[in-house]
Amino acid sequence: MAAPLELSCWGGGWGLPSVHSESLVVMAYAKFSGAPLKVNVVDNTWRGSRGDVPILTTEDNIVSQPAKILNFLRKQKYNADYELSAKQGADTLAYIALLEEKLLPAVLHTFWVESDNYFTVTKPWFASRIPFPLSLILPGRMSKGALNRILLTRGQPPLYHLREVEAQIYRDARECLNLLSNRLGTSQFFFGDTPSTLDAYVFGFLAPLYKVRFPKVQLQEHLKQLSNLCRFCDDILNCYFRLSLEGTSPAGQETVDANLQKLTQLVNKESNLIEKMDDNLRQSPQLPPRKLPTLKLTPAEEENNSLQRLSP
Repeated sequence: MAAPLELSCWGGGWGLPSVHSESLVVMAYAKFSGAPLKVNVVDNTWRGSRGDVPILTTEDNIVSQPAKILNFLRKQKYNADYELSAKQGADTLAYIALLEEKLLPAVLHTFWVESDNYFTVTKPWFASRIPFPLSLILPGRMSKGALNRILLTRGQPPLYHLREVEAQIYRDARECLNLLSNRLGTSQFFFGDTPSTLDAYVFGFLAPLYKVRFPKVQLQEHLKQLSNLCRFCDDILNCYFRLSLEGTSPAGQETVDANLQKLTQLVNKESNLIEKMDDNLRQSPQLPPRKLPTLKLTPAEEENNSLQRLSP
């Protein structure tokens, strides 16, 4: 009997099984390859100290990072690429590199760096699923990590300033989306009628950008103009994740989304209030500790007190 496969990943919303791109990549590949994953959704009972999901756990192994997890699944005979030719395999590697270089920085920026999106959607959503007090720390750490990752890959000369970097990454992302749209064409998947690793990566990167409701949507608007990529995401959700998302009607999903929005707004207000209280405490003048007054006894009282201490 094969060892059980357990995947720890961020949960879903807005009709997605996960709002986290890397978690979605692994979940989609498992569906395509038939890997029997038991999904453990990160929620407010989670006791981890970092946001390094997805993580695949077996009896003998703990594997993180999508590429390593997919390689591990292939070694366990769960291979979504077994029908691909050598050329298609090479094309897969090239397109994944393109996604990580051109599209991923813009996705990270949309979720974690764009301030309106971060404070309205990303921070409260993730904070509501992380135990206190990590809920006050981890989203900010993840935001800084995303910004550092963007600047590390795209902040080199001649792009020294963040605004220049932002403009360039969104130009590159739009170009990448156009290339993906042209490559997909009218096909159901990128290599015909059967989904593969490339489809898992494209779905994982595009679906959150397509479905999550952001206040700042410049890249999202461009994606929604590419109808074949939107149809691609909808088909995968309907064909491979319908059972896990069943039971919620469109009207019911709107109610769930509205309740989630209220909850995340409440968490965000509480986090901001605690941060302000900390700031106020740090900025308030610090008075020296007050000494208690020392009572001075009269000679008669001192003599009486000494006699009481000596008496049995």
